[in-house]
Amino acid sequence: MPAIPPAGAAAPRVNPLQRFWLREIGMEKLWLKPAPAARQVDAQVVDLKKEASVRPARVERSDPASPVALPVAAAPQAQAAPGPDAPARVAPAVRSGPPPKPVARQEPEVAEAPVIPVAERVRNATLDELREQVVSCTACGLCQGRRHAVFGHGGQPARWLVVGEAPGEQEDRQGQPFVGRSGQLLDAMLSAVGMSRERDVFIANVIKCRPPGNRNPKPEEIAACSPYLMRQIELLKPERILVLGRFAAQTLLGTEATIGSLRGRVHQLKTDAGPQIPVIVSYHPAYLLRSPVEKSRAWQDLQLAASLN
Repeated sequence: MPAIPPAGAAAPRVNPLQRFWLREIGMEKLWLKPAPAARQVDAQVVDLKKEASVRPARVERSDPASPVALPVAAAPQAQAAPGPDAPARVAPAVRSGPPPKPVARQEPEVAEAPVIPVAERVRNATLDELREQVVSCTACGLCQGRRHAVFGHGGQPARWLVVGEAPGEQEDRQGQPFVGRSGQLLDAMLSAVGMSRERDVFIANVIKCRPPGNRNPKPEEIAACSPYLMRQIELLKPERILVLGRFAAQTLLGTEATIGSLRGRVHQLKTDAGPQIPVIVSYHPAYLLRSPVEKSRAWQDLQLAASLN
């Protein structure tokens, strides 16, 4: 015999034979009677739940004589389905791949000390302090390839100041100006007019470090290094200056004239620390070694410098 359908289920279909047997046993009306609609029962349950969530429950105190209705927090209502105009919810992105690398911790930036120009550092320096500044100078890129910075050498007080261009290979190696063959020739030239680097002549260069391959210094290198020479002149206070070579003459006198037009006459150098100083321009000893015929003109320049009062 077929099983009785559960409540709420629709009446099953039966064939004529099954209907005959149901009639014989008195189950035809019960079996084929449609079940009560579940929708009505569900609606009543929903109405009861809604009423319970709105109406505060009554809580009886321990004292039966004074019942007081205390409000009870309503159960959270079910979230209503979004309407057609509600913004669509974006599902959280699902990340794939390895976890992100931790962000490196940034250390607080340390303020660098301000770079003081050479002219400011040497303004009040003594000769010994100036020497220390030249030896440790890093104002331009020439410091990276030097062996020694060449400050200068000679007698003090200095009657003459001899200014060359820049240290060569031997000067860079020994840390002294005008050594080797050019230095020997210069000593002989000075001795011919009664002067000596050990007694009354101080010898220095415009550039204190050797340029690579003995090339001419660059403008930025001159700007960084020339304050050392100007401070040397202020401190030594020479009676005259003998400038050797085109580059040194153009730098010290602030001109682009050729050495042929600059030599043979007296120039004047004005300094902030004193009166004007006579300047004589002549050929560099290294050039005289390559061009001995110019030694006679260099001799004339030495005589001109020696004749100045």
